[in-house]
Order: sequence, then structure tokens, then C-alpha cells
Amino acid sequence: MLREVAEYPNSFGPLGPRDERIDTGRYTLCIGPGKTWNTVQRQRFPLDEADEVITEVREALRERGRTQTQWEVGSSAPPGLVEALLERGLAHDKEPYAVALVLTHEPPPPAAGLTARRVETFDEYVAGNAVQWEAFETPEHEIAEHRELLSQRYRETVNVMHAVWLDGEIVCAGTAAPTEHGLLLYGGATAPSARGRGAYRALIRARWDDAVTHGTPALITQGGSMSRPILERLGFERVGEIHMLLDKFGEP
Repeated sequence: MLREVAEYPNSFGPLGPRDERIDTGRYTLCIGPGKTWNTVQRQRFPLDEADEVITEVREALRERGRTQTQWEVGSSAPPGLVEALLERGLAHDKEPYAVALVLTHEPPPPAAGLTARRVETFDEYVAGNAVQWEAFETPEHEIAEHRELLSQRYRETVNVMHAVWLDGEIVCAGTAAPTEHGLLLYGGATAPSARGRGAYRALIRARWDDAVTHGTPALITQGGSMSRPILERLGFERVGEIHMLLDKFGEP
């Protein structure tokens, strides 16, 4: 079960008031705030239905004014699905590959001089998001869209954000979604100027302590090229893999 949750976290995490999740039995389409936040997960259809499914997904998103979606294809997907999607015009996403990772034992404590905890104010939430945008080199047009939604997201989110302070400044932040299986981790990032100081390790420990407090001692996430090495050093174990593809289909 933990492998499937790690491969397809958006299919299992709590829904916010503006989120939508469509589970057809053949696939799960997750739709979030902002027109570019869409992903297809938990693919359970035979390959000869790929064209039909792609058409269904595109039509569902066009009805909602959206013209692109990510596909996250995990180890449990039908063999050959990645190749079939590429043959039909989808492309590798900017971060095309990740591993599904799970931590079920206590990680190391934070280094001296760092404070890690949940964010408690809107200003802290804004600062945490800014760290994520900088670390992930988010394009300016996407930052502008995110910034317009920050106040609404802060009021309505079902997720939590943890942050790490160094010399009184937030230098690392990450979002987490509480579930019955553990905390689903998203977007953990450290400001470039603070890397190599143990901030990411402190962030993981704060999230672990939160999961233990809630009686679900597990951290579940996906590790890309930047985060995977440190996550594995901190004790996360590989349970699967995910290929990320992008479908930009525009208007009909």
C-alpha cells in the first residue's frame, strides 16, 4: 500500500475546497487550483485503450478551461505505458523521473543553530513559498499565478507547511498532507544561499515529529534528482519509481 501511495500521492491525500479528484476505475485525474495543476495517476487500463483515455482526460480538462496535464506513471502502471504515451505526442516533463520513497524510522536530529516547525502565520507561509519558488526556479508567470492565490490557499488549505529558520530567516520549507498512512511530503526545498547547512535534514525531522504526534509514523514522498540522494542518506527506502510526462493539448 505504501508503494502506491508514494507513487500516486495526490490520489490519496486530502482534498481542499477547490480541488477535484475523478476516479474512473481506469485512472485517477487530480485537478487543483491554478489551471496548470493537473495530473493523471493510478493508470489501470490496457494499452489498447490509451487513445480513448487520453481523449477522455483532455475533454474533462477542456471543460474546466485547462489545456495541459501531467501524467505520473508509476511502477504499478501497465507495462509499456510510458512508451505508448510518448508515441502519442506526450513529452518528458522538466523533471522526468523520480523514485517513490518511504521513511518508517526516526531520522537524525537537526543540526545546532536551526529551528524547524510548522509555519504559524501568513507571513511565514509567504516566506516559505518564496523559498520554494527560488529553489525550484519557478517561471515568473507561474509565480505570478501562485502569488495571487496565496491568501486563498492559506485560508483553505488542508495541508501543512513546515519551515526551517537560520539566523531568524526562513531558508527551507516544504508542504505535507496528513493521511492515515503517514505524511505525504511535497516541495521540500532549501534556498541556494543556505545549502550545505543541514536545513533539509531539519525539515525532515520536523515533519517526522509531526507524523509521530498524529499517530502515523511514516513519511511518504517522491525524490527527484535534487532531493533523492539526501532523502536516501536520511533513511528513506525506495519502493517504486515514477515517470513524469506532460501533455499540452491546447484548444480543440
